[in-house]
Amino acid sequence: MKQANTINIKNKKARFEYELLDKYTAGIKLAGTEIKSIREGKASIAESFCEFQDNELFVINMTIQEYSHATYFNHNPKNSRKLLLNRRELNKLHKEVRNSGLTIVPLRLFINDRGLAKMQIALAKGKKLYDKREAIKERDSKKRLGQIKKAFNN
Repeated sequence: MKQANTINIKNKKARFEYELLDKYTAGIKLAGTEIKSIREGKASIAESFCEFQDNELFVINMTIQEYSHATYFNHNPKNSRKLLLNRRELNKLHKEVRNSGLTIVPLRLFINDRGLAKMQIALAKGKKLYDKREAIKERDSKKRLGQIKKAFNN
């Protein structure tokens, strides 16, 4: 029984704050009430980041609201959750973070076609203030160009 894949929670700030270098798709170790809340769309990764603890990767500060129909078995909304990657990928990421000072940011949380929760993460480098200004200028010029084209076509 396949369900419609409509859950796609994005971290919109990540592309503005960071220059994305390499992307990975990781599984997440979740409790029963956590996956049910995610399927309802009650999760946020806007303020979250990834961190290594004992050679394992965890997503910190991800908010999954408590499941409304649960009893006292409910989960803690701000728990750190383990990300599931191959050992080779974990070693590569850990080496990059340690040596070059890069960071790992979550980009989007989604449910795949098999019904499993997955998180797309990226190895990223923080942007400088002038890079952010440049991105804002680019966005504004594209917006103005679209408005001019629309006015010209009408």
